[in-house]
Amino acid sequence: MKIRSLNDLEIFVRAAELGSLSAAARQLDLSPALASTGLKRLEAELGVPLMLRSTRSLRLTREGERLLPAARLALDGLRDASEEIVTGRQVIREHLQISLPSDLGRNHLLGWLDEFQARWPEVSLRLQLSDRLADVYRQPVDIAIRYGQQADSGLVALPLLAGNRRILCAAPAYLARHGTPQTPEELASHNCLCFRLGDELHDQWRFTRGSEEIRVAVAGNRACDDGDIVRRWAIAGHGIACKSGLDIAPDLAAGRLIRLCPDWQGESVPLSLICADRRQLSPTVVLLREHLRKRCEGLAGGL
Repeated sequence: MKIRSLNDLEIFVRAAELGSLSAAARQLDLSPALASTGLKRLEAELGVPLMLRSTRSLRLTREGERLLPAARLALDGLRDASEEIVTGRQVIREHLQISLPSDLGRNHLLGWLDEFQARWPEVSLRLQLSDRLADVYRQPVDIAIRYGQQADSGLVALPLLAGNRRILCAAPAYLARHGTPQTPEELASHNCLCFRLGDELHDQWRFTRGSEEIRVAVAGNRACDDGDIVRRWAIAGHGIACKSGLDIAPDLAAGRLIRLCPDWQGESVPLSLICADRRQLSPTVVLLREHLRKRCEGLAGGL
């Protein structure tokens, strides 16, 4: 049986990688209903179930596990061939002004952008690093990399890592001095390192465990409007932080920070590439988005 739609195959691969059909739909900019229809169509064409789905979980069948590696290879080969065709017709040459978040920008995105320019040397970049949200309508910014759900539904948001979440963490030195909290409620007796955005202090930390949800008011002797500083304070042992998983993935892997209350999930903070209008999605921006998406998924793989 031939697979008629490569889009359906992409839905299957993304759902398998993310462990969620709804997350795959968000990443592919589809409605959940369209994603579900595509997966059902693929299963009907192959004549076998590929995934066992419930409202809360998804897992591959034996047939799905057999298909996944081949599907990945097929899609990767198609992307590579498409890129060769596109770049064979035109030179990727563009001047882009990009707004980046402080911590991820300094410690990861700068290196990934270096890789991109090494491959496409006729692309020039002008970067703005700040945790203040750039106004892509009024400021001289072509695209922005942002965390969180976008309040402005008129913006174009392309997911880079839809499943990113905040993670509660502290340095071994801090925990040795002050003990390790076992539940989020115990944060009230700890020094918490808060992030400030404008006049708003983020001192209400939200956690979920299954159907449970709690919101904890925290306090501490340090706060900053730069996420990189908050991470550095945490590594130095000055307190407990609640940071984006992408920001601290290498610190967790190296043992500089320890994940706390691992049975509780922090707030969802998806990372997206933002622009004001779909006409700004030039071949350069499309290639850049794909490059950054792969790097983000690789960085988050150990979380």
